[in-house]
Amino acid sequence: MHIFDELKERGLIFQTTDEEALRRALEEGQVSYYTGYDPTADSLHLGHLVAILTSRR
Repeated sequence: MHIFDELKERGLIFQTTDEEALRRALEEGQVSYYTGYDPTADSLHLGHLVAILTSRR
């Protein structure tokens, strides 16, 4: 399964501007994205772990 399909199925992708372009970018290599947590914040909690682990894939 393509990583984009898996993330979308899990509800981790809310909105994209150009889904096909994003799929191509993911296939070509590394991409930058926003995950919704701030590593410089005073605290991180277990809820942030999903985004952190997913970004490692």
